[in-house]
Formats: sequence, C-alpha cells, structure tokens
Amino acid sequence: MAKKSKDKEPKQPKLSERHQQAYIQGAGTVVDEPITITLEKNYMPYAMSVIVSRAFPEIDGFKPSHRKLLYTMYKMGLLTGPRTKSANIVGQTMKLNPHGDQAIYETMVRLARGNEALLHPYIDSKGNFGKAYSSDMQYAASRYTEAKLEPICSELFSDIDKNTVNFVPNYDNTMQEPELLPVTFPSILVNSNVGIGVSMASAVCPFNLRELCEATISLMRDPDFDVMQIMKGPDFPGGGYMLWDEEKLRQIFNTGRGSVKIRAKYTYDKSANCIEITEIPPTTTVEAIIEKVIDLAKNGLKEVAYIRDETDLSGLKIAIDLKRGVDPDELMRKLYKLTPLQDSFSANFNILVNGYPKVLGVTDIIREWVKFRVGCVKRRVEFDLKKKTDQLHLLLGLEKILLDIDKAIKIVRETEEEADVVPNLMIGFSIDETQAEYVAEIKLRHLNREYILNRLKDVNDLQEEIDGLKDTLGSERKIKLIIIDELKRVADKFGQPRKTMIIYTYDEPEVSAEPEVADYPCRLIMTKEGYFKKITPQSLRMSGEQKLKENDFIISEKDSSNRAELLFFTNTQKCYKAKASQFADSKASVLGDYIPVALKFEEGETVRFMASTTDYSGCLLFVFKNGKAAKVPLSSYETVTNRKVLLKAYSDKSELAAILDIGEGSEVMIRSTNGRMIIFNTAMILPKSTRDTQGVQVMTLKAGAEVDSAYVIDEQKAAELSKYRTKTLPAAGPFAKDVPDPDQMTLPVGDRG
Repeated sequence: MAKKSKDKEPKQPKLSERHQQAYIQGAGTVVDEPITITLEKNYMPYAMSVIVSRAFPEIDGFKPSHRKLLYTMYKMGLLTGPRTKSANIVGQTMKLNPHGDQAIYETMVRLARGNEALLHPYIDSKGNFGKAYSSDMQYAASRYTEAKLEPICSELFSDIDKNTVNFVPNYDNTMQEPELLPVTFPSILVNSNVGIGVSMASAVCPFNLRELCEATISLMRDPDFDVMQIMKGPDFPGGGYMLWDEEKLRQIFNTGRGSVKIRAKYTYDKSANCIEITEIPPTTTVEAIIEKVIDLAKNGLKEVAYIRDETDLSGLKIAIDLKRGVDPDELMRKLYKLTPLQDSFSANFNILVNGYPKVLGVTDIIREWVKFRVGCVKRRVEFDLKKKTDQLHLLLGLEKILLDIDKAIKIVRETEEEADVVPNLMIGFSIDETQAEYVAEIKLRHLNREYILNRLKDVNDLQEEIDGLKDTLGSERKIKLIIIDELKRVADKFGQPRKTMIIYTYDEPEVSAEPEVADYPCRLIMTKEGYFKKITPQSLRMSGEQKLKENDFIISEKDSSNRAELLFFTNTQKCYKAKASQFADSKASVLGDYIPVALKFEEGETVRFMASTTDYSGCLLFVFKNGKAAKVPLSSYETVTNRKVLLKAYSDKSELAAILDIGEGSEVMIRSTNGRMIIFNTAMILPKSTRDTQGVQVMTLKAGAEVDSAYVIDEQKAAELSKYRTKTLPAAGPFAKDVPDPDQMTLPVGDRG
C-alpha cells in the first residue's frame, strides 16, 4: 500500500486501461479486473469441483457420495452381518461425507432394492424406501428403515485391503477413504447414473450384467470386436419394451450420445374390458401418466371410461377401463403417441476418467474400465508378491536357526541386556535384523525341531508361488485372463435375464398423434371483459339475448368450427393459444368462460382481440395509434409444437388502436382523434412475417393527433363513403362529417375492432 502522510490523502496510482486500482484508506487495495479473469480464477475451480466431486461418476461407476456411503457400510461389517437402522449408517457416513443427513439418506434410498431405481441394487433394504416410478410414494424416515449391503457388493470391495486402489484422507484428516472401488465388473454400465454439473450433464443408462460381462470378455480377446453382437441395448430396471433402432443404438455405442425409445408393457383383461399396465419407461411416473390420460379424456379421447392406480405390494399396475367396442391394441398405440407411456431416454455418457470428464461410447468405456481393472489386479499381485517374499525371507532366517537351535538358545540366555538379543542373533547366524527379530519372538514352546521343520516345509511351495506371481506380473495376457475369470464368475453368480424386451415396429400401422375431436359448427363470442362462449347453432336458435356483465360488450363474434384454433391477444403483446374443443359448449344465458383464468394470464393482462382459424390462412392487421399498420399472416403464429404462449405477438413501439381479422383482403376504415378518416384496401400493404414488426405508415397525423379507431367495413358501405377512399398510403384523409359511428353501421358478423 502507498505510504500515507498526516496531511494528504495517499497518492493515487496511475490507472491502466485493463486493471484499474482503487485505493480505500484503511481498508487495503481493491483491484478491478475483467469479468473473464474473475471467472477463470474463481468460478472455474468451483465448476470443476462440482463436476469431479459431486455430479459425475468415475470409471468404477460411483459418484463420491455413493462411494463414501457404501464404503462406510462395508467398514461397519454390513456385507455379511445383519441389517441395522438406516439412521446408524447415515451417522457413520457423515465421517466421510460432510453433507447433511438428509442428502446422505436420499443417496441411500436410490441405491436400495426397495426403491427399484437400479438394475442391480447395492443395498438390501427393509421398510418403506419409496418407489422410483412414483412421485407420491415417499420413503420413510431413516429411523424407521433398516439396511445392509447386497451380496453383489462383495465384488465392489474385492481385495480392497491389498493396495488395489489409492486411499486419501477424509475431509478432516482423521481417517482414510478409497479414491475408487476395485470393482470386478464394469459397474459404470450396469446401473443408471444421472448427474448435472456446471455447463455439462451426464446420463448413463443401464445394461444387462450378463451381456456386458460377455461383451467385455470378447472385447478383451479381440480389440475389434463389435459389442452390439452381444449387447442388444439398454436394460432398464422397470422393464418395458425397447423400440429397436439400429442406427440410434449404434450412435450410443460409438459416441455415447443418442436416445432410445422405451414403451410401457400392458396386458388386456377381456372379462373386465380393462387394460393393465405393469411396466413403464424409466423417465416417467405413474402420476404423470394418469394425469395425461385424464387430460386427454377431457379433450376428446372417448375410448377411456376410467383410469386408476392399482399399485400395491405386488408391484406397479395402472388400470384403464375401456368403453364397449374399443380395440385395446389400437387405443394403446394412440396412447403411446400421446402420453409418457412411450418415452425417450437421452443418453449422455459423460464420465470421469483420471479426474477429467469425457464423453465415451460403450466400447470405449469398456476399454477404459479394462485399463483400470488391469491396474487393480497388478497392484494386488504386487501386494501378494511382497507379502510372500517377506514370508519367505523370514523362513530362510528360521532355516539357519535349524542348524543349531542350542546355539540360538545359548545366545539368548547369555546376553545380559534385552536390547542386545537381536544384534547377537544377527552376528551369530549371519541374518538380518528382520529375520533376527522374527526368531527372537518365537515362543519357548516352539523352539523344537518338529515345529521348525513343519514351518520349513512351506519354503518350496512359497518359492513356487512367488515365481508364479512374478510371471503373472510380467505378462499382460495372464493379468487379463484373471480379469476374464472374474467376469465369468460375476456373470454366473449375479447375471439375470433381460427385463427390457426388444420389439421391432417396422410393420406397425401409423396412428395419428392427435386425439379425434368432433367437428361441428359453432358461434364464437368474445367480450371486452374477457368472457368467451362457444355456442352451437341449435342452442343459438333457441336462445334469447346474450347475457353479459354490466358495462360489458361483445368485441368479437364469428362463425367457426369446434376444431378451430383460437388466438387470444393481450395488452402485453402476448398471444395465448388454445383449441375451441377445450371449452365446453355454452349458452346465451350464461356469462361463459373467463379467459384470463382459463389460460392462466399473468396479473394485469387483459384480452384485446380473439382470432380463430382452422388452417392459419389469411392475415391480421395491427393498427397503432401513431398511424402505422402491420399486416401479419396468421401462419406466423403457427407452431410445430403445442406451445401455449407466444411472446412479442405484435409491436410494442406504439400503443395499439385495434386488431382486425382481414382474411385475404378487406376494406378498412381508420379515424383519427382530430376528425379525419380514410378508407383503403389492405391489399395496398405488404405482409410481414415478423410478428412484432412496426408496420408501415398508413395515416398521416397532425401534431397532437392519433388514431382513434379502426374497423373492417363491407364493400357496399365503402362505396357509400367513397370520398374517404385513398389510393396512396400514407394519407391524411378528409374531415369526416355526418358519418355515423361504425358501431351503429350494419356490419357483417365478424370482428368489430
């Protein structure tokens, strides 16, 4: 910091363009720097910490939270012992995982057999652990449930005490934990793993254990082997059917990215005329399916009489009662298109390899796992080799004692100080300190020839084992043979048939993705206050005057169809889309549906205009108070997806005066606040595909004047008022004298501004 004087402020340093320094008296130096440098120094380390320490699985198939929990249970003796309360496990895990108990327990729930989230669960659970396929079935608190490790976990911790993996200190440096688990099979591809990091995500789908082990063995024997010959695709714990698409599956196997379609499994009970769904895709829930079917039934799906959740202790079941004469297979094909009963699992095999995130295909992941496993087996062989070499070294020292046991006893007996026993034995028998220490620790009862001879019988066998271990350690092929034997054992012991079956849909008939909607004529009525009515011609003929709220009036009235799509334009430049079939048939004697509530408007939003269309032909004319008008085709509001709200539906540069449905072309009359009026044909304005275009100037306004109103008029009325017609735009127009207000004119049924 600059040296300060008593009378003067510290001298400010010369400012640079990139790094400006502001000195604050008594508080040190504050450095202003570009945001890119700040992000690089602060945010990037945080992002990598989230990716490496939380979100993504390592090559052993586990995120840190999973690994810490399972290792804690292993150290608690829960691999072979009885179950214990989940709360005990959560408490012990907090020694390795500094996060809260609820986060640890949620991790435990997902790994449990009772939750049914994994193809091969790692935790044997007792009690209510919720269900992965239901958002309503919540798990019980940790004090009520019990758990232990599943038998397959013996393959996760195999030889972990033989230096097969690195150990690191825990967060408070009081104990050690493994960096990875020495798994004996490619667990990364056996159970699904989904994670969201910073700027990247991961989604690994599960594969059948037996198929995966066989494919791994084949790939180890032949590096060019195509694993798709054995692995037919993902195998999800919830079962269902996978729709075969070789191209997309090949993409997943080669690149690690792609999607696969999963379809629910069902049976038909003819006696009850009921469809029973027992297996659903992994990306949805029972509640989401039921809610969607109910929504479809309200909007025109007539085949379904009733749907209910019959899930119980025996497993998942959704029952759909059918109406008489309905073909169940045809209905299910329609529901596959319209509901989550058929959904896509998007694969993104983004995993950590040596601490760095990589997107790998199935084949490359298997190769990386083989490299990892080879390292584990080599370290195990090295551990065994060192242990047996040390044992042989001790026995060779014992062999020298055999030559003269009496001499050894004499040396020990005649040594005056205990500290000199080991050095004297080393001198007397020419052995090293380790061997002498071993001899000195032998009990008096074992200093007999029989004991020593029995111990020395193992020397030859031990030497052979050491030679074999050295030979294995120097041969990559023998290391891989060990891994292959382990994979065969795992496949035989824990392999199970596929749960997700494969179906081919080449000959399946196409089904419309839209529910069938009845087509009949109706009158659509919209009021200023936002009330909407859909009235059939029969009801219209028998009805009297339209019921309206006090001071409310009709702003739009048109003949249309029940299959029409409706566009509601609001005062906030939004367009809310709906279908006429969504609204029940109404009567003139009721107020109708309140659109702001029905379509969930935001606070303060009101309806300015309603348009209806069946084919998105024709145009809308937006007339603004600054004298401009924008002609926008209705096709600009057509969307491929079923969007509910469109933003920037029209320009906000000037206040809106009116929206007119002009079809392919109409006669339009515009009046200004200073009493002028023009009439023109909308063919004079070119359409603009941009919805929020400002349009073109159509009326020249004097200072302080603005457009007051705009109306569509018929050709007869336009002929009567021909003196106001303009052939060029923009135009100021003559003063309107003795021209009745358009609301009192006889206009055709249509929009009135």
